[in-house]
Amino acid sequence: MVTNYEGENIEFKEELALLPIRDLVIYPFMILPLFVGREASIKAIDHAINHSDRLILLSSQKDIVAEHPAPEEIYELGTVAMIMRMRKLPDGRIKILVQGLSKARITSFDQQSPFYITKVEKVEDTKTDSSNIATTALMRTIKEQLEKVIQLGKVLSPDILMVLEDITDASRLADLIASNLNLHVSEAQTILETLDPVDRLHAINDILNRELEILMMQQKMKTNTSSENVNQRDVFLKEQIKAIKSELGDGNSEQDEFAEFRKRVEEAGMPEEVLKETTKQLARLEKMHPDSSEASIMRNYIEWMCDLPWSKKSEEHIDLNSALEILDEDHFELTQIKERILEHLAVRQLKGDDMKGPILCFQGPPGVGKTSLGKSIARATGREFVRISLGGVKDEAEIRGHRRTYVGAMPGRFIQAMKQAKTNNPVVLLDEIDKLSGDYKGDPSAALLEVLDPEQNVEFRDHYLNVPFDLSNCMFIATSNMLENIPGPLRDRMEVINLSGYTREEKVEISKRYIIPKQMDENGINNEHVVFTDEGVESVIEHYTSEAGLRNLERRIGTLCRKVAMKIAKGDMGKTHIVKDTVVKYLGPPIFVKEDHKDEDEVGVSTGLAWTSHGGEVLYIETTKMKGQGLTLTGQLGDVMKESAKTAINYIRSRALYMGIDEDIFENHEFHVHLPAGATPKDGPSAGITLATALVSNCTGVPVSRDVAMTGEITLTGKVLPIGGLKEKALAALRMGISTVVIPWGNKKDLVDIPENLREKINFVPVKTIDEVLDIALVDWAAYKKEVQMRKVDKKHQEKTKAGVAA
Repeated sequence: MVTNYEGENIEFKEELALLPIRDLVIYPFMILPLFVGREASIKAIDHAINHSDRLILLSSQKDIVAEHPAPEEIYELGTVAMIMRMRKLPDGRIKILVQGLSKARITSFDQQSPFYITKVEKVEDTKTDSSNIATTALMRTIKEQLEKVIQLGKVLSPDILMVLEDITDASRLADLIASNLNLHVSEAQTILETLDPVDRLHAINDILNRELEILMMQQKMKTNTSSENVNQRDVFLKEQIKAIKSELGDGNSEQDEFAEFRKRVEEAGMPEEVLKETTKQLARLEKMHPDSSEASIMRNYIEWMCDLPWSKKSEEHIDLNSALEILDEDHFELTQIKERILEHLAVRQLKGDDMKGPILCFQGPPGVGKTSLGKSIARATGREFVRISLGGVKDEAEIRGHRRTYVGAMPGRFIQAMKQAKTNNPVVLLDEIDKLSGDYKGDPSAALLEVLDPEQNVEFRDHYLNVPFDLSNCMFIATSNMLENIPGPLRDRMEVINLSGYTREEKVEISKRYIIPKQMDENGINNEHVVFTDEGVESVIEHYTSEAGLRNLERRIGTLCRKVAMKIAKGDMGKTHIVKDTVVKYLGPPIFVKEDHKDEDEVGVSTGLAWTSHGGEVLYIETTKMKGQGLTLTGQLGDVMKESAKTAINYIRSRALYMGIDEDIFENHEFHVHLPAGATPKDGPSAGITLATALVSNCTGVPVSRDVAMTGEITLTGKVLPIGGLKEKALAALRMGISTVVIPWGNKKDLVDIPENLREKINFVPVKTIDEVLDIALVDWAAYKKEVQMRKVDKKHQEKTKAGVAA
């Protein structure tokens, strides 16, 4: 059986009329028209239609001129085809439309006159796996090569690329492309006789590569011819321009430009090696044609070399008291950071220029003032300030620059920053350093290692400049939201300073000192038009923002100022007092309503604390049980949190008897743990004790106190391990009105970083084991344990009584 293009099965016949064809090779599944004029060929077609169910063997002639080819002049391997349509033409010829079905080999010629009748055998291709990775790659390469051939001007069927998209069989792909390439008969026959589809694809690939080379050579020859004509025209016009300039007295403009360059090179204060290279390139420029593309590249290079501050520094006026006043003027609190800056200035004052610039990394949630702090440091130290945004940078050339051989090459961002600063000792802010990413072009974080290493950045070599530039005088400050996203070697080169979120009191103070005056000024109003009360500001903070930083708070205050400005513009000149009701009137209903997170103590529901890049969050953990077995976890939990849940439940199972929990409860019930806000991914180990508390409450029926939140990692033996982000978590608890926070004993040392007013409002309870957590978090847990102990005593008494009766 053979299959046609539509998938229908047709009986294969072993005796078929032969139609020799000239200058063409027919492949299986190929559909094309043939014009037949030889008498023997016309008789062969009639025989096929009347006696062979329209099947005929098509095989190519070796000699295309032969009118009556002998058997040895016909290729043995041909293609069995079906005659789909036939039409007689007025000139005596006939036109047939044939469809190739299968390869077949002639085994003998049974009849030679008036036309050939042959005995044939079906020939199958070698079996191959078209889904094999190597074969798939080869097929994709061939499709891409064919597309390039068409783009370069090869005239092929316009629909072939669309047809190729749907072909996944290697054999079909090879035959289809071969049939469209107008190959020489011998080459096309060789491909037909290649029975391994992969070998056939390799042959097609070689042919396409050869065709590409020919087409590219043709295109290059055409381009060269047109370029020569354009160049002749350009030379003629340039000579005319030169003659005109000479007549006008402007002929020495080039010499003036070179003289200006030489003067700038001398005044740039370049080191000896740099001066030597720049002078060499300037000499090359003088020998070039002024309008050549290379001269333009060289001119840009020399411009860059002259514009860079090789030896120019900002004059520092180091005054610790003045610097502290500037820092206090721009930022509220941030005592640790201000102290670190003053330490640097003090050492600089004592040691002078020999001191290497520090590399600080401000880490914290968005909106806490990391970027603006860099500007304040520059102002306090008397240096220039430049900002390099690294968010989304994924090309190593963005750091080190492109080599001058590339079109449109530019120096990297650090050299550009030096040109912008006009001094070689600015404060350089590397904004969003944790948002760097690498790709096939290189890893920019690896390139930063050289920039941020004081031992190496003395001779930082940008690819564009190709000479060393001293970055050691710069003061580098990086900002980051997630320290974990910064590669270890890069993080090791920086001194990390954490900026936590602000408390409500700090936000009120910052609003009064900085945000409100700034927004009033930007919106054209003053103290005669509006008064912001503490009540109004607190209402904005509590009900219209929910963030660790200040950006949304500034937007809301800006909205209030614009509302007042619009009121004044309408003619109402009365003074507006921003109180709670005014805030609701101008900003609408509260967006964030402070939940009494639980109206009552609940069984199986505990309150945890989480840290995110945007600050702290309160995390509720709900548990329930039903008939069944196992543990179900929902709420988009990460692998670490899933492991914490398994650790918690296995710890409870190991302590079931002590806690008065029926051991059979785990065999007969399925436990379901859910963390609300299911669309938000959650991960990390710090919810361990929260999970354990909720599960113990569910198993024992003892409710969890609504006034207790907790954070800490649990081990399989019930120990509580320390966590990070304590201040942010404490702020989240305060926002929710929680009065007690259970923390690991290992975090007790971190309480010194918690603001005093926060410690006064929240009772922090350090614990070492989960038993201590349960004593604090579960309501009347002590009474429950006492009851469990009584039941154990009663049970032992009953067992002794039974034993005595039995005796």
